[in-house]
Amino acid sequence: MKKNTLFLSLFLFSFSILFIGCKSKDDVKILRLGHSLDTQHPVHKAMVILGEKLKEKSNGKFIVNIYPSSQLGGERECLELLQIGSLDITKVSAAVLENFIPEYKVFSVPYMFRDKAHTFSVFDSEIGESLLLKGEKFRLRGLTFYDAGSRSFYMKENPIKSPSDLKGKKIRVQKSNMAVAMVNDLGGSPTPISWGELYTALQQGVVDGAENNPPSFFTSKHYEVCKFYSLDEHTSVPDVLLIGTDTWSRLNDQEKKWLEEAVAESTIAQRRLWAASEKESLEAVKKAGVTVIYPDKKPFEAQTKGILELFKDDAEMKALISSIKNEQ
Repeated sequence: MKKNTLFLSLFLFSFSILFIGCKSKDDVKILRLGHSLDTQHPVHKAMVILGEKLKEKSNGKFIVNIYPSSQLGGERECLELLQIGSLDITKVSAAVLENFIPEYKVFSVPYMFRDKAHTFSVFDSEIGESLLLKGEKFRLRGLTFYDAGSRSFYMKENPIKSPSDLKGKKIRVQKSNMAVAMVNDLGGSPTPISWGELYTALQQGVVDGAENNPPSFFTSKHYEVCKFYSLDEHTSVPDVLLIGTDTWSRLNDQEKKWLEEAVAESTIAQRRLWAASEKESLEAVKKAGVTVIYPDKKPFEAQTKGILELFKDDAEMKALISSIKNEQ
């Protein structure tokens, strides 16, 4: 009974604050932004900067209220709220968007990017702009790509020094077909689990390990359970800031301009915050007793090349992959 009462209370709270999207009050327009990250995460801090810039540019006429830490649900739930117009903006991993926008699978192809400069070049290019707009037919308009670094494996009991160390290990992955395929190719057993349930799953041995970037590994406190972190950096899956097309259509030209400028400035700040957070996070987990391994990446890259075969009959995806590879 208590559980049902709590669920009803949370539902009514969420419903009450989301019932009217992009509402106006006393000539102030309010955008509601919900996401699943901790408030210490560099992506959340970038969203705070976005709100500050938007308020500054509009002289207080246009503001953002942020609901972090899955207050309004996980990434999937926030996407659905965006689609029905009950939430204005959210941040999700590009891997989650694969289920809506097939082209986003490209970000989950292992070792797609040469280095950080190449990654940012693609994000900021016509390729990136085109991908951000691919979701409009699903009522999801991309605003920017936030840097989410590179994803690497972390384990409870054994270090990952080569693909053979993953054999038979249960590895938590996002609900992404590409992530499942990658772990299968490396010999592991992919296990999709929601981010909010992962700490407990690691504690209880439901999975042997997971994969994510250093700031997420640290801010989630997964380092308390997993004492081996292998920086194989298999994928560079960005976070995507999205606005619902219903909300976008209700903004006038000036408001769109303010928002786009604020988003651009937050993106620049986010990249700086991310770089600092990666360094700080690695230092912090090492101090907490985590062994950080720097394995040879070539065997991982070689063993996952077969993933490209998934697109052998898909001319559009093959062209997209080629354009990314050729981006300078």
